[in-house]
Amino acid sequence: MYSFRFPVKNKENTIRRRTAMVGKFQIRTDLALEARESCEADHIKIRGVRVREEKDEEREVSTTTVVIETENAAKALGKPVGTYITIEAPNMSAPDEDYHREISQEIAGHLKEILGERRRSVLVVGLGNREVTPDALGPEVVGNLNITRHMIKEYGRMSGMSENAGSVSALIPGVMAQTGMETLEIIKGVVEETKPEAVIAIDALAARSTRRLNRTIQITDTGINPGSGVGNHRNAINEETLGIPVIAVGIPTVVDAATIVNDTMEELIAQMDSSVSMQRLGGTLGTMNQAEKHQMIQELISPHLNTMFVTPKDIDETVKYLSYTISEGLNIALS
Repeated sequence: MYSFRFPVKNKENTIRRRTAMVGKFQIRTDLALEARESCEADHIKIRGVRVREEKDEEREVSTTTVVIETENAAKALGKPVGTYITIEAPNMSAPDEDYHREISQEIAGHLKEILGERRRSVLVVGLGNREVTPDALGPEVVGNLNITRHMIKEYGRMSGMSENAGSVSALIPGVMAQTGMETLEIIKGVVEETKPEAVIAIDALAARSTRRLNRTIQITDTGINPGSGVGNHRNAINEETLGIPVIAVGIPTVVDAATIVNDTMEELIAQMDSSVSMQRLGGTLGTMNQAEKHQMIQELISPHLNTMFVTPKDIDETVKYLSYTISEGLNIALS
Protein backbone atom coordinates (compact mmCIF):
# COMPACT_ATOMS: atom_id res chain seq x y z
CA MET A 1 0.00 0.00 0.00
CA TYR A 2 1.28 3.45 -0.90
CA SER A 3 1.41 6.12 1.79
CA PHE A 4 1.03 9.83 0.97
CA ARG A 5 2.42 11.42 4.15
CA PHE A 6 4.57 14.54 4.32
CA PRO A 7 7.56 14.26 6.71
CA VAL A 8 7.42 16.76 9.56
CA LYS A 9 10.95 18.01 8.95
CA ASN A 10 9.99 18.97 5.38
CA LYS A 11 6.72 20.60 6.37
CA GLU A 12 7.89 24.15 5.59
CA ASN A 13 9.20 23.11 2.17
CA THR A 14 5.93 21.30 1.47
CA ILE A 15 3.85 24.35 2.35
CA ARG A 16 6.10 26.56 0.23
CA ARG A 17 5.88 24.16 -2.72
CA ARG A 18 2.11 23.86 -2.45
CA THR A 19 1.77 27.65 -2.27
CA ALA A 20 3.86 27.97 -5.42
CA MET A 21 1.65 25.37 -7.11
CA VAL A 22 -1.43 27.46 -6.36
CA GLY A 23 0.28 30.53 -7.75
CA LYS A 24 0.99 28.76 -11.06
CA PHE A 25 -2.42 27.12 -11.29
CA GLN A 26 -4.97 28.50 -13.70
CA ILE A 27 -8.17 26.60 -14.23
CA ARG A 28 -8.96 26.00 -17.90
CA THR A 29 -12.48 27.27 -18.37
CA ASP A 30 -14.18 30.01 -20.34
CA LEU A 31 -17.13 30.12 -17.92
CA ALA A 32 -17.11 32.89 -15.31
CA LEU A 33 -19.54 30.82 -13.25
CA GLU A 34 -17.01 28.00 -12.95
CA ALA A 35 -14.20 30.40 -12.05
CA ARG A 36 -16.36 31.72 -9.22
CA GLU A 37 -17.29 28.20 -8.08
CA SER A 38 -13.60 27.28 -8.00
CA CYS A 39 -12.88 30.16 -5.61
CA GLU A 40 -15.82 29.17 -3.42
CA ALA A 41 -14.60 25.57 -3.29
CA ASP A 42 -11.25 26.82 -1.95
CA HIS A 43 -13.07 29.13 0.52
CA ILE A 44 -11.74 32.27 -1.16
CA LYS A 45 -13.95 35.31 -0.70
CA ILE A 46 -13.83 37.86 -3.50
CA ARG A 47 -15.22 41.36 -3.17
CA GLY A 48 -16.63 43.16 -6.17
CA VAL A 49 -18.66 40.23 -7.52
CA ARG A 50 -22.46 40.17 -7.57
CA VAL A 51 -24.39 36.98 -8.30
CA ARG A 52 -28.07 36.55 -9.11
CA GLU A 53 -29.66 33.14 -9.64
CA GLU A 54 -33.01 32.32 -11.22
CA LYS A 55 -34.56 28.88 -11.65
CA ASP A 56 -37.41 27.73 -13.82
CA GLU A 57 -38.43 24.42 -12.28
CA GLU A 58 -40.99 23.68 -14.99
CA ARG A 59 -38.50 23.95 -17.85
CA GLU A 60 -35.54 22.77 -15.74
CA VAL A 61 -33.56 25.84 -16.73
CA SER A 62 -31.41 27.88 -14.35
CA THR A 63 -29.91 31.28 -15.15
CA THR A 64 -26.99 32.68 -13.17
CA THR A 65 -25.81 36.25 -13.69
CA VAL A 66 -22.29 37.00 -12.47
CA VAL A 67 -21.37 40.70 -12.46
CA ILE A 68 -17.67 41.47 -11.98
CA GLU A 69 -17.46 45.08 -10.79
CA THR A 70 -13.83 45.71 -9.85
CA GLU A 71 -10.42 45.12 -11.39
CA ASN A 72 -9.30 43.18 -8.30
CA ALA A 73 -12.24 40.80 -8.69
CA ALA A 74 -11.50 40.48 -12.42
CA LYS A 75 -7.89 39.58 -11.67
CA ALA A 76 -8.90 37.02 -9.04
CA LEU A 77 -11.36 35.29 -11.38
CA GLY A 78 -9.28 35.71 -14.52
CA LYS A 79 -12.18 37.36 -16.35
CA PRO A 80 -12.65 40.98 -17.53
CA VAL A 81 -14.99 43.37 -15.71
CA GLY A 82 -18.53 42.94 -17.02
CA THR A 83 -21.69 40.86 -16.94
CA TYR A 84 -21.75 37.10 -17.53
CA ILE A 85 -25.10 35.37 -18.02
CA THR A 86 -24.99 31.57 -17.80
CA ILE A 87 -28.00 29.52 -18.91
CA GLU A 88 -27.87 25.91 -17.71
CA ALA A 89 -30.27 23.50 -19.38
CA PRO A 90 -29.56 19.81 -18.63
CA ASN A 91 -31.80 18.64 -21.47
CA MET A 92 -30.19 20.88 -24.08
CA SER A 93 -28.01 18.02 -25.32
CA ALA A 94 -31.14 16.10 -26.34
CA PRO A 95 -32.71 16.70 -29.80
CA ASP A 96 -36.01 18.10 -28.48
CA GLU A 97 -37.24 20.85 -30.86
CA ASP A 98 -39.78 22.34 -28.46
CA TYR A 99 -37.25 22.51 -25.64
CA HIS A 100 -34.63 24.10 -27.89
CA ARG A 101 -37.18 26.67 -29.07
CA GLU A 102 -37.71 27.74 -25.47
CA ILE A 103 -33.95 28.07 -24.98
CA SER A 104 -33.76 30.17 -28.16
CA GLN A 105 -36.36 32.53 -26.74
CA GLU A 106 -34.35 32.74 -23.51
CA ILE A 107 -31.23 33.67 -25.49
CA ALA A 108 -33.17 36.27 -27.49
CA GLY A 109 -34.46 37.93 -24.34
CA HIS A 110 -30.98 38.37 -22.88
CA LEU A 111 -29.53 39.62 -26.18
CA LYS A 112 -32.29 42.22 -26.56
CA GLU A 113 -31.61 43.46 -23.04
CA ILE A 114 -27.85 43.77 -23.61
CA LEU A 115 -28.03 45.23 -27.13
CA GLY A 116 -30.87 47.70 -26.61
CA GLU A 117 -31.14 50.06 -29.58
CA ARG A 118 -27.83 48.84 -30.99
CA ARG A 119 -29.55 45.78 -32.45
CA ARG A 120 -30.55 47.93 -35.45
CA SER A 121 -27.17 47.17 -37.03
CA VAL A 122 -25.19 44.10 -35.96
CA LEU A 123 -22.26 42.11 -37.31
CA VAL A 124 -22.32 38.44 -36.25
CA VAL A 125 -18.94 36.71 -36.26
CA GLY A 126 -18.66 32.92 -36.26
CA LEU A 127 -15.33 32.16 -34.59
CA GLY A 128 -13.59 28.81 -34.83
CA ASN A 129 -12.32 26.23 -37.29
CA ARG A 130 -15.09 24.70 -39.39
CA GLU A 131 -12.87 21.69 -40.12
CA VAL A 132 -12.69 20.72 -36.42
CA THR A 133 -16.13 19.61 -35.23
CA PRO A 134 -16.00 20.76 -31.57
CA ASP A 135 -14.75 24.17 -32.77
CA ALA A 136 -17.28 24.54 -35.59
CA LEU A 137 -20.12 26.05 -33.52
CA GLY A 138 -19.51 29.64 -34.66
CA PRO A 139 -19.41 28.92 -38.42
CA GLU A 140 -22.45 26.62 -38.11
CA VAL A 141 -24.47 29.34 -36.36
CA VAL A 142 -23.64 31.89 -39.06
CA GLY A 143 -24.76 29.40 -41.70
CA ASN A 144 -28.25 29.36 -40.15
CA LEU A 145 -28.68 33.12 -39.70
CA ASN A 146 -31.18 35.35 -41.43
CA ILE A 147 -28.81 37.84 -43.12
CA THR A 148 -30.51 41.14 -44.01
CA ARG A 149 -27.93 43.90 -44.52
CA HIS A 150 -27.66 43.47 -48.28
CA MET A 151 -31.44 43.53 -48.68
CA ILE A 152 -31.91 46.67 -46.57
CA LYS A 153 -29.01 48.38 -48.33
CA GLU A 154 -30.37 47.52 -51.79
CA TYR A 155 -34.12 47.88 -51.33
CA GLY A 156 -34.60 49.62 -47.99
CA ARG A 157 -37.88 48.90 -46.25
CA MET A 158 -39.37 47.94 -49.61
CA SER A 159 -37.68 44.57 -49.14
CA GLY A 160 -40.78 43.46 -47.22
CA MET A 161 -39.08 43.32 -43.84
CA SER A 162 -40.69 44.61 -40.68
CA GLU A 163 -40.00 48.12 -39.40
CA ASN A 164 -38.14 46.78 -36.36
CA ALA A 165 -35.92 44.40 -38.31
CA GLY A 166 -32.23 45.00 -37.79
CA SER A 167 -29.48 45.12 -40.39
CA VAL A 168 -27.64 41.83 -39.89
CA SER A 169 -24.33 40.99 -41.56
CA ALA A 170 -22.12 38.00 -40.83
CA LEU A 171 -18.52 36.89 -41.11
CA ILE A 172 -16.62 33.60 -40.71
CA PRO A 173 -12.96 34.69 -40.32
CA GLY A 174 -11.55 31.18 -39.88
CA VAL A 175 -8.35 30.65 -37.88
CA MET A 176 -4.81 31.91 -38.34
CA ALA A 177 -3.58 28.60 -39.78
CA GLN A 178 -6.11 29.00 -42.61
CA THR A 179 -5.74 32.72 -43.32
CA GLY A 180 -2.35 33.78 -42.01
CA MET A 181 -4.09 36.68 -40.26
CA GLU A 182 -5.20 37.31 -36.70
CA THR A 183 -8.96 36.99 -36.32
CA LEU A 184 -9.02 40.47 -34.81
CA GLU A 185 -7.35 41.96 -37.89
CA ILE A 186 -10.04 40.54 -40.19
CA ILE A 187 -12.95 41.61 -37.97
CA LYS A 188 -11.49 45.08 -37.43
CA GLY A 189 -11.21 45.64 -41.18
CA VAL A 190 -14.83 44.61 -41.74
CA VAL A 191 -16.05 46.77 -38.84
CA GLU A 192 -14.24 49.84 -40.18
CA GLU A 193 -15.74 49.31 -43.63
CA THR A 194 -19.35 48.34 -42.77
CA LYS A 195 -19.69 50.32 -39.50
CA PRO A 196 -22.09 48.13 -37.47
CA GLU A 197 -23.32 49.36 -34.08
CA ALA A 198 -22.35 46.14 -32.29
CA VAL A 199 -20.63 42.80 -32.83
CA ILE A 200 -21.92 39.43 -31.63
CA ALA A 201 -19.16 36.81 -31.51
CA ILE A 202 -20.14 33.13 -31.44
CA ASP A 203 -17.57 30.60 -30.29
CA ALA A 204 -17.16 27.12 -28.82
CA LEU A 205 -15.89 27.25 -25.24
CA ALA A 206 -14.00 25.04 -22.81
CA ALA A 207 -15.60 23.97 -19.52
CA ARG A 208 -14.22 22.80 -16.19
CA SER A 209 -17.05 20.33 -15.52
CA THR A 210 -18.15 17.56 -17.85
CA ARG A 211 -21.77 18.04 -16.76
CA ARG A 212 -21.78 21.44 -18.47
CA LEU A 213 -20.62 20.18 -21.86
CA ASN A 214 -23.24 21.05 -24.51
CA ARG A 215 -25.70 21.97 -21.72
CA THR A 216 -24.63 25.51 -20.90
CA ILE A 217 -24.76 28.84 -22.73
CA GLN A 218 -22.73 31.87 -21.67
CA ILE A 219 -23.63 35.38 -22.83
CA THR A 220 -21.33 38.23 -21.89
CA ASP A 221 -20.84 41.90 -22.76
CA THR A 222 -17.05 41.71 -22.29
CA GLY A 223 -16.13 40.32 -25.69
CA ILE A 224 -13.95 37.23 -26.05
CA ASN A 225 -10.36 35.98 -26.17
CA PRO A 226 -10.41 33.24 -28.83
CA GLY A 227 -8.70 30.03 -27.69
CA SER A 228 -8.13 31.17 -24.10
CA GLY A 229 -9.98 28.18 -22.63
CA VAL A 230 -7.57 25.71 -24.27
CA GLY A 231 -4.42 27.75 -23.63
CA ASN A 232 -4.19 29.14 -27.19
CA HIS A 233 -4.49 32.85 -26.47
CA ARG A 234 -5.18 35.17 -29.41
CA ASN A 235 -5.82 38.92 -29.51
CA ALA A 236 -8.92 39.96 -27.57
CA ILE A 237 -12.05 40.86 -29.51
CA ASN A 238 -13.80 43.48 -27.37
CA GLU A 239 -14.96 47.10 -27.28
CA GLU A 240 -11.46 48.32 -26.55
CA THR A 241 -9.99 46.76 -29.70
CA LEU A 242 -12.95 47.31 -32.06
CA GLY A 243 -14.41 50.57 -30.76
CA ILE A 244 -17.96 49.20 -30.56
CA PRO A 245 -19.70 46.88 -28.04
CA VAL A 246 -18.90 43.17 -28.43
CA ILE A 247 -21.27 40.53 -27.06
CA ALA A 248 -19.94 36.98 -26.87
CA VAL A 249 -22.17 33.90 -26.98
CA GLY A 250 -20.72 30.45 -26.47
CA ILE A 251 -21.35 26.84 -25.50
CA PRO A 252 -18.66 24.63 -23.94
CA THR A 253 -17.90 21.66 -26.20
CA VAL A 254 -14.58 20.45 -24.73
CA VAL A 255 -13.10 19.81 -21.29
CA ASP A 256 -9.46 19.50 -20.21
CA ALA A 257 -8.50 15.81 -19.78
CA ALA A 258 -6.78 16.62 -16.48
CA THR A 259 -10.02 17.89 -14.97
CA ILE A 260 -11.72 14.56 -15.68
CA VAL A 261 -8.92 12.82 -13.79
CA ASN A 262 -9.33 15.41 -11.03
CA ASP A 263 -13.07 14.73 -10.73
CA THR A 264 -12.37 10.99 -10.53
CA MET A 265 -9.76 11.65 -7.87
CA GLU A 266 -12.22 13.66 -5.78
CA GLU A 267 -14.75 10.83 -5.97
CA LEU A 268 -12.02 8.39 -4.92
CA ILE A 269 -11.09 10.58 -1.94
CA ALA A 270 -14.73 10.80 -0.87
CA GLN A 271 -15.02 7.00 -1.02
CA MET A 272 -11.77 6.53 0.87
CA ASP A 273 -12.90 8.93 3.59
CA SER A 274 -15.91 6.71 4.19
CA SER A 275 -13.71 3.60 4.57
CA VAL A 276 -11.90 3.08 7.88
CA SER A 277 -9.02 1.11 6.31
CA MET A 278 -8.41 3.79 3.65
CA GLN A 279 -9.19 6.83 5.78
CA ARG A 280 -5.58 7.86 6.34
CA LEU A 281 -4.79 7.93 2.63
CA GLY A 282 -8.02 9.71 1.77
CA GLY A 283 -7.61 12.17 4.63
CA THR A 284 -4.11 13.20 3.52
CA LEU A 285 -5.15 13.83 -0.07
CA GLY A 286 -8.33 15.45 1.15
CA THR A 287 -6.35 18.27 2.80
CA MET A 288 -5.21 19.50 -0.60
CA ASN A 289 -7.38 22.16 -2.18
CA GLN A 290 -8.70 22.01 -5.73
CA ALA A 291 -5.83 23.97 -7.24
CA GLU A 292 -3.19 21.79 -5.56
CA LYS A 293 -4.84 18.54 -6.63
CA HIS A 294 -5.22 19.75 -10.20
CA GLN A 295 -1.58 20.87 -10.34
CA MET A 296 -0.43 17.51 -8.96
CA ILE A 297 -2.44 15.68 -11.63
CA GLN A 298 -1.03 17.94 -14.35
CA GLU A 299 2.50 17.03 -13.27
CA LEU A 300 1.68 13.30 -13.12
CA ILE A 301 0.09 13.05 -16.56
CA SER A 302 2.40 15.47 -18.37
CA PRO A 303 3.40 15.39 -21.18
CA HIS A 304 1.05 12.69 -22.48
CA LEU A 305 -2.32 14.21 -21.55
CA ASN A 306 -1.30 17.72 -20.55
CA THR A 307 -2.59 19.31 -23.78
CA MET A 308 -5.42 16.88 -24.46
CA PHE A 309 -9.06 17.98 -24.51
CA VAL A 310 -12.05 15.67 -24.52
CA THR A 311 -15.37 16.05 -26.31
CA PRO A 312 -18.51 13.82 -26.37
CA LYS A 313 -18.63 11.12 -29.06
CA ASP A 314 -21.82 12.53 -30.63
CA ILE A 315 -20.37 16.05 -30.93
CA ASP A 316 -20.95 16.27 -34.71
CA GLU A 317 -24.70 15.86 -34.35
CA THR A 318 -24.84 17.92 -31.15
CA VAL A 319 -23.06 20.93 -32.67
CA LYS A 320 -25.59 21.00 -35.51
CA TYR A 321 -28.70 21.30 -33.38
CA LEU A 322 -27.00 23.57 -30.84
CA SER A 323 -26.11 25.89 -33.70
CA TYR A 324 -29.79 26.00 -34.70
CA THR A 325 -30.70 26.90 -31.11
CA ILE A 326 -28.31 29.86 -31.00
CA SER A 327 -29.05 31.06 -34.54
CA GLU A 328 -32.79 30.98 -33.85
CA GLY A 329 -32.20 33.03 -30.71
CA LEU A 330 -30.24 35.57 -32.75
CA ASN A 331 -32.89 35.67 -35.48
CA ILE A 332 -35.59 36.39 -32.87
CA ALA A 333 -33.49 39.05 -31.10
CA LEU A 334 -32.51 40.87 -34.30
CA SER A 335 -35.83 40.70 -36.15
